[in-house]
Amino acid sequence: MPDANLILLADIGGTNLRFGLCESAEVPLRPDSVRRYRAAEHASLSEAAARYLDEIGARPGQAVFAIAGRVDAGEVKITNLPWTVSASTVAKQLGLASVRLVNDFAAQSRCLPLLQVQDLECLGTPAAPNLGGRHDRCVAVVGPGTGLGVGALLLREGRAIVLETEGGHLSFAPGTDEEIAVLNSLRRDFGRVSNERLICGSGLVNLYGAVCEIAAAPKRAATPEQVMQGATDASDAQAVRAVDLFAEILGAIAGDLVLAYGAWDGVFLGGGLLEPLLPTLRRGGFRARFDAKGRFTPTMTQIPTVAVRHPNPGLLGAAGIALDARAV
Repeated sequence: MPDANLILLADIGGTNLRFGLCESAEVPLRPDSVRRYRAAEHASLSEAAARYLDEIGARPGQAVFAIAGRVDAGEVKITNLPWTVSASTVAKQLGLASVRLVNDFAAQSRCLPLLQVQDLECLGTPAAPNLGGRHDRCVAVVGPGTGLGVGALLLREGRAIVLETEGGHLSFAPGTDEEIAVLNSLRRDFGRVSNERLICGSGLVNLYGAVCEIAAAPKRAATPEQVMQGATDASDAQAVRAVDLFAEILGAIAGDLVLAYGAWDGVFLGGGLLEPLLPTLRRGGFRARFDAKGRFTPTMTQIPTVAVRHPNPGLLGAAGIALDARAV
């Protein structure tokens, strides 16, 4: 018989699938329950979830799945994976009483009040905001990975309200002559250029290619890993510039999200590319572009930018969403 108190959690991206279990508000994510799989090794989400449940020997009664895509009427077409997921179909296939689908950055947003001090690193001098208690807060969340995730969190009288968005697909707004040249280069390939065309794994490769074109230099890297390696060991000048430019553009986007959402309490950064990017983000380019908002620059210099270092923020946020529903 399924355990009605046990909740299956999933964080589904374009590359990796993460699963875990939630039992209670005291332990929203069981650390020993977390497993990660490669999306390419599975034909469907149901197949991967069934494998997880079989391996861990659990029979939950319900599930919350955070998925990289727009959820519409209980269905989602995953943005960077050829899967369409239906909540009712997955529930039937897995024998669950209910399945709730949410955008992955809704979960990334919801996890924030559940994080500990050791899960956070401030980028710049403003301190991380206090998201506990009953303070009213508004923060934005942005994260480059397989795609570019964007979300926001409102805290009102102790209640967490997440905004499910596709903000990664906002149009790229160049802020320098170099970025205008990058835009013109990418327009030939894509027509409209969204932020995700530059700020994600494949976007880093696109950005590197544009930098090589502008410099009339040969491309020596074809994957995000190769671009990062060329920047890390300084063996490829165009890779170095591409990674620095990536951080600068990410800073500009993060600052734009403050203005768009009224996220005056801060911006949190996540995503699969965060860890390898941290050395670059700690340098001045990211924060300088975040602050550079014309008449709002004095305000922006006071707003925190915080890296989320928790290993499984999507699962933790899915647990928070599940517990919120249980408390209603």
